[in-house]
Amino acid sequence: MTSSKMKLYNKEVERIKKDNYSNQWQIDTVIGLRKYIQEHFEDELNLSLFSRISFVSKYHLLRLFKRYYGQTPKQYLIDMRIEKSKEYISQGMSVTEACYAVGFESIGSFSTLFKKKTGSAPTEFQKRAIFKK
Repeated sequence: MTSSKMKLYNKEVERIKKDNYSNQWQIDTVIGLRKYIQEHFEDELNLSLFSRISFVSKYHLLRLFKRYYGQTPKQYLIDMRIEKSKEYISQGMSVTEACYAVGFESIGSFSTLFKKKTGSAPTEFQKRAIFKK
């Protein structure tokens, strides 16, 4: 995830906090979960794990995260992995290496999501990154 998106998320959380006088516990919970995802994006992550580490039911956690960030934890994780893979590919890592380094288990699903999120296939992105050097 790019730093500008992260700043936007932080700004939005602060706005929501001020507007709604929300429960600080809820804010701390979703911020903690987002931080956990940022630090462990390459690991096998799922809603059950998030629920256990946050001490909140899966479905309540899902609703809270979506309320504060506008997307589910899984969507956030995918965005984070795609952004990191773009960094790795730009630094010279192969598409396959980047795929597995960011936590995807299948090159096919990685390629599909990468194209959906960026508008180009990972190999096309890699060629442009090499050309820019």
